[in-house]
Amino acid sequence: MIFSWLHLLVLPAAFVLDRLIGDPPSLPHPIRWMGNAITGCEPFFRNRIKNEKTAGALFALTLITGCWLLCFLLLMAMQWLHPVAGFVTEVVMVFYCFSSRSLAQAGLEIYRLLADGQVDQARSAVAMIVGRDVQSYQADDIARATVETVAENYVDGFLSPLLFAVIGGGPLALAYKMVNTLDSMVGYKNERYLYFGRAAARIDDVVNYIPARLSIYIIGLAAELSVLKSGGRALTVAWNEGRNHSSPNAGHPEAAFAGAMGVKLNGPNYYGGQLVEKPFIGVQYDPPGVDHINQACQLMLRSSEVGCLLLWGIGVVLQSVL
Repeated sequence: MIFSWLHLLVLPAAFVLDRLIGDPPSLPHPIRWMGNAITGCEPFFRNRIKNEKTAGALFALTLITGCWLLCFLLLMAMQWLHPVAGFVTEVVMVFYCFSSRSLAQAGLEIYRLLADGQVDQARSAVAMIVGRDVQSYQADDIARATVETVAENYVDGFLSPLLFAVIGGGPLALAYKMVNTLDSMVGYKNERYLYFGRAAARIDDVVNYIPARLSIYIIGLAAELSVLKSGGRALTVAWNEGRNHSSPNAGHPEAAFAGAMGVKLNGPNYYGGQLVEKPFIGVQYDPPGVDHINQACQLMLRSSEVGCLLLWGIGVVLQSVL
């Protein structure tokens, strides 16, 4: 009974911990370890398997399953020592998968820089959180890029790991983060990773498919509960324009944010010097301004609260039934 109640407290405890301390650079972080593992293992699979697609698929699957197994064994060992030790271990696992506070901090720092007229510093800051070319960006361009990043990263920075934590606890949440890290490091359509990184990119698309679409309703509810009172508009734009994106998933949360805030997002961008044509989302609205960055961060934080409460509640009900 003690273990059961402790298990039910994992998600809210991890959520509160994320809100309190975020991602302090002084703490070790498993995402950095995942990055090191990816960098270290890539040559092994490339050198031993000639077919790049096969090598990349085995590379991704090995790292994902290895991450889950290692975390599962660690959690079982800590639970065997004592239920409280297992509880603390799993809270830390899930906490490391959440990034709502750090995402909001990054966005609000760019907002403060732009509000103070420090465009060059804001441009450098936004370059740290987006993959596009930003050398020529001015204040409005930086604002749009920041809002889009906050909207898109709500899913892979919070909602997806939350959902996988509900399904399979800390080990599955960290396995998801390995998927996400693999995609961010090798899931590119360039000469080096076009074939080798294809499996990683496809796996990321698959695991984010449901969370991205679920996010529409959570963002809509959060928008309705906020000062915006725009839940219906968020749902309408998301339903009508969520597919207007080169990514099969990113357009859905972006469209919900666009509708909730009444702004135009997405559109053409340069990546590595190459123009990538993307359709606009929220075509009937104007592009976001500097003040919309703060609005987007507040909506993301509210959506995190709503999502955590809803999914945690569902998890509690399912555990009581099963």
